[in-house]
Amino acid sequence: MSTQLDQLKQFTVVVADTGDFASMKEFAPRDATTNPSLILKAAAMPAYASLMDQAIKDAGATASLSDVIDRLLVVFGLEILKIVPGRVSSEVDARLSFDTAATVAKAREIMGLYEKAGIGRDRVLIKIASTWEGIKAAELLEKEGIHCNLTLLFSFAQAVACAEAKITLISPFVGRILDWHKAKNPTANFVGAADPGVISVTQIYTYYKKFGYKTEVMGASFRNTGEIIELAGCDLLTIAPTLLAELKASNEPLVRKLDPAAAASANLKQVSFNEAAFRFAMNDDALATEKTAEGIRQFSVDIVKLEQLIAQKRG
Repeated sequence: MSTQLDQLKQFTVVVADTGDFASMKEFAPRDATTNPSLILKAAAMPAYASLMDQAIKDAGATASLSDVIDRLLVVFGLEILKIVPGRVSSEVDARLSFDTAATVAKAREIMGLYEKAGIGRDRVLIKIASTWEGIKAAELLEKEGIHCNLTLLFSFAQAVACAEAKITLISPFVGRILDWHKAKNPTANFVGAADPGVISVTQIYTYYKKFGYKTEVMGASFRNTGEIIELAGCDLLTIAPTLLAELKASNEPLVRKLDPAAAASANLKQVSFNEAAFRFAMNDDALATEKTAEGIRQFSVDIVKLEQLIAQKRG
């Protein structure tokens, strides 16, 4: 029997959720995703100090800290693309999450750096938070051929708005949804198919396939392999190295749980969200409101830490 990781790869694209190149080589994912927290963690490792130095040098002595961070994201991305055959996701500064125009401008800058290095748009996804402003920015970018990965996604309303905007890919956060429910109900047994994060992604996947949306669903932020096993068959799953290792070490049978054919017969009604309806749906969803805001805060804090690290390096 092949490993669970190999079985999963038969019907789901496996993506490495890390900034650590060694992990990518070990597990042979097709794509890789990064975020400010992962880049901060990797940049602080001695093995990657040279990439930080390169980013500072390439940006130039007069470059802003923001520009250096863009360079750092791209430097890491270029190294990742030497390892994975598919795409890398690079994230726009989370502090721009409520500014459509600034998000568009920053995404163009990041994509421009990749293109200058000879990387085509088909190999890069620009990660943007799933705020209304972020979704509208991504809609504009997609029309320019700059493909986007909408992250910090916790609700059906966010997913529907992304699909209507023709976004390339979304990253619903399975584990953070579970975290919220466990904090509210510590004694509940959220295991397997009863995991609220699994339920959320299954609903989104089924809706997309039922109504023929092209937006890809990439489950993210896993807390255990049980969540991954329940979402086998999802378009993509981005998985941390520790969980990839567990899947690689197991030879237990793994069966497909999500399937487009089954989704086609689901009894669902198609819905739509304009800005007012979207904002009301988010306001009505405490989980989505709290976890989206918390994620933006966390990523913003780590961006500031990256800026401090760069400032120290500059001297």
